[in-house]
Amino acid sequence: MNLHAVKAIYAFEMSRAFRTIMQSIISPVLSTSLYFIVFGAAIGGRIAQIDGVSYGAFIVPGLIMLQLLTQSIANASFGIYFPRFTGTIYELLSAPISPLEIVLGYVGAAATKSLMLGLIILATAALFVDLHIAHPVWMLAFMVLTAVTFSLLGFIIGIWADGFEKLQVIPLLIVTPLTFLGGTFYSIKMLPEFWQTVTLFNPVVYLVSGFRWSFYEISDVNVGVSLGMTFVFLIVCLAIIWRIFATGYRLKA
Repeated sequence: MNLHAVKAIYAFEMSRAFRTIMQSIISPVLSTSLYFIVFGAAIGGRIAQIDGVSYGAFIVPGLIMLQLLTQSIANASFGIYFPRFTGTIYELLSAPISPLEIVLGYVGAAATKSLMLGLIILATAALFVDLHIAHPVWMLAFMVLTAVTFSLLGFIIGIWADGFEKLQVIPLLIVTPLTFLGGTFYSIKMLPEFWQTVTLFNPVVYLVSGFRWSFYEISDVNVGVSLGMTFVFLIVCLAIIWRIFATGYRLKA
């Protein structure tokens, strides 16, 4: 494996994040803080507890997951789309670098940036609510798995998109609504039985539920099922990326 190539791509993508630290780090943290203030204070005052956990603390895993999903997709999609837009992708494809090394560089950097942001938001949340993490190792495992999986999805979107506006289509119209409807601000057990069943078709439910379990040992679905669903999505994304490089879809045309 050409580790120098992986390191070069990774370092370039990470340096871009630090050059745009305002929009990459500070802006998501500020927006998440507003969620804590609005939902934690305004709504939290009307909802005492959910499954024995204060409402402000209950929404922390969901808010972290919300930013983790959206930022992973945004970082990876823009990272691979920009070389396509400028034409430098052809230099990358003609270099002695394998598809695996390209994916490791771009996806690794996107996942790292998202994890950094997630940990910063976690530290920020501790300023607003009393946090308790029952399983810190599982919490980190869920964060890493989610960041990598959705960075792979972002990589796919970055190759599929043929314009900057399309980079936002799936995150804004699909991922964000699914996250808000996936138990970020409530337990799906609070819904009528019919809507509980419908909600189980939302894949984000399994991510939020498993992540929340690592904090408070409460979940809407079985933790093993949450992990299984995440791994399935990871494998699907890997299969799609393999097919993209095998066919040269939107890379060689």
